[in-house]
Amino acid sequence: MVSHIPKAELHCHVEGAASPDLVRKVGARHGVDLTGLFDAKGNFAWHDFTSFLNAYDRAAAVFRTPEDYRDLTFSYFSSLAAEGAIYGEVFISSDHALASGLSYRDYVEGLAQGIRDAEAATGIVGRMIATGVRHYGPDRILAAAETVANEPHPLVTGFGVAGDERMYHPRDFADAFRIAGEAGLGLTVHAGEFGGPQSVRDALDHLGVSRIGHGVRAIEDAGLVQRIVEEGIVLELCPGSNVALGLYPDVASHPFRKLGDAGVRVTVSSDDPPYFGSSIGAEYGWLSEDLGLSDAALIATTRTSLEAAFVDEATRARLLASLPA
Repeated sequence: MVSHIPKAELHCHVEGAASPDLVRKVGARHGVDLTGLFDAKGNFAWHDFTSFLNAYDRAAAVFRTPEDYRDLTFSYFSSLAAEGAIYGEVFISSDHALASGLSYRDYVEGLAQGIRDAEAATGIVGRMIATGVRHYGPDRILAAAETVANEPHPLVTGFGVAGDERMYHPRDFADAFRIAGEAGLGLTVHAGEFGGPQSVRDALDHLGVSRIGHGVRAIEDAGLVQRIVEEGIVLELCPGSNVALGLYPDVASHPFRKLGDAGVRVTVSSDDPPYFGSSIGAEYGWLSEDLGLSDAALIATTRTSLEAAFVDEATRARLLASLPA
């Protein structure tokens, strides 16, 4: 049991965190037809990466108002707190705001209200990472960076890129990351999931990031692992997601422990939890049960997450001080 372990999460897509129950509730609020979105057990229906993306987009489309987005973050951060999390970050997308007909400001403020309400109710601290979608192309990612830089919000503390790693090259996004970095935002990018170790190397070469989303396939390149260690890069690992999407047959085969043993700074997160049968509690549980991590190692994972979090130093110090010695 890991319920007593304080937890933190750095890698979760906010629209992908919406539970089936919440999607049904908000969909009913707007009269959205959700036929075919759920399986016989009431879970999201998908069978491969393409159908996962389709289900994700359909579910995300039910969220249309600041109230909807408030309900989304309040629900998710409350669920994190219920499993012992003290901190969480979520990826948000100005492209989803545009698709929902909301201004970026209204979208962010709806999300922020839910985070503030969850903190008031449970004590959990939350922040947001604005992201561009890689397969939408460099121009859209540049626009996302300009938006977050020009319309700052105190709870939006990071910038990143998600989406299909096979599309474009990290150098195509260098201007976007430069703009975001100059605006004082923490930088992360998805790489080394489906794109392989070279995608991690390219991201490090061109984007100036301190964290890599996933990055798990760096384990296939010993020289890259050494570089990650030497540069102090933090990997946002998501074992449940990697298993669900077929990168590894089971959590016991996941290289989380091997990367950590090699000196890589590793963290654990749930990515898109209701799609992958995961949660932050489940992820910590798998590290304990399937990979044999001790309570001390789990707490060290949380400490790494807090040290790497895109959060002000006073809040970081307060969160770190709450961990067992």
